[in-house]
Amino acid sequence: MLYHLLYPLHTTLAAFNVFRYITFRTIYASLTAFLICFFLGPWMIRKLREMQVGQYIRDDGPQTHLKKAGTPTMGGTLILVAVVSSILLWMDLLNFYVWVILLAVVGNGGIGFMDDYLMQVKKRSKGLSARQKLALQFAVALLVGFMLYLHPAFDTRLTLPFFKKVSPDLGWGYILFAALVITGTANAVNLTDGLDGLAIGPVIVASVTYMIFAYVTGHVRIAEYLQINYVPGSGEISIFCGILAGAGLGFLWFNAYPAQVFMGDVGSLSLGAAIGTVAVITKQEIMLVLVGGLFVIEALSVIFQVGFFKITKGRRIFRMAPLHHHFELKGWPEPKVIVRFWIISVALALVSLSTLKLR
Repeated sequence: MLYHLLYPLHTTLAAFNVFRYITFRTIYASLTAFLICFFLGPWMIRKLREMQVGQYIRDDGPQTHLKKAGTPTMGGTLILVAVVSSILLWMDLLNFYVWVILLAVVGNGGIGFMDDYLMQVKKRSKGLSARQKLALQFAVALLVGFMLYLHPAFDTRLTLPFFKKVSPDLGWGYILFAALVITGTANAVNLTDGLDGLAIGPVIVASVTYMIFAYVTGHVRIAEYLQINYVPGSGEISIFCGILAGAGLGFLWFNAYPAQVFMGDVGSLSLGAAIGTVAVITKQEIMLVLVGGLFVIEALSVIFQVGFFKITKGRRIFRMAPLHHHFELKGWPEPKVIVRFWIISVALALVSLSTLKLR
């Protein structure tokens, strides 16, 4: 059986007793994901070049990006391989939430892969249409929400930051709410993925933040002390968050400026869906607005730009959207935009963690 990999060894061999501990498995699952990306990265980049899977750069974007044309893309496949392999090795596959996470990650990764494949390999100019892509994403997210709703140990109440006694129960409406959170996060990360390392940095920060949230949410005594919703079994998700962070660091080795490979939709959609699903499982859905604040800002910049352009018949709020392009066109060097956005992401994560005590 699949679940007879590393985790169950603690029941048969005394030497592997440390495998019982979430903290131990989180550390080594993270390192496993990192090493898979680190060692497989050069081979995958070489294969993508051989297949001529190169990034297409739009003429109406920043002119400094034209030199990136032809850089291998679909590198998110490397992240997916590292994440799924590490899950199978280190996580308890009898845990219900592990399979919910796998559905969200692999489902959205498959949609992104299909879009990238049609565009990059089959040379279809637009891949999947925006409507097709969104419909497929929403279908996967609805299935995730439905699975959680049917799970007897899962609570459909929301946790509101700064309020310890306000927990509105959405009932069956939670399915739709969860689908919106997951789909929205996936597309927000996708919009942020426009500069070398820009998206993967905040993904790592969000993963580490939710690793802490998952651990305290799944620990009955800590959850009771902090007066947050206790979700039985969700502590295992902290291992998954560690895996995301480790895979993200491994990918960043090759994606840092100047990037040797881009993640493509296969990476951005799966990573965004992963963070959104973790937020839903840990009952920190609303907190995602703060933890993933950078993704929210980037997505809102596009929404406001498009809306304002249509209302005013041609006027713009920003020089270009998403927001990172606005600062590029203002003259900021690309590395400066990237690092400053990372700093904002870290600051927002620290504020979000403070809410565990500010209630």
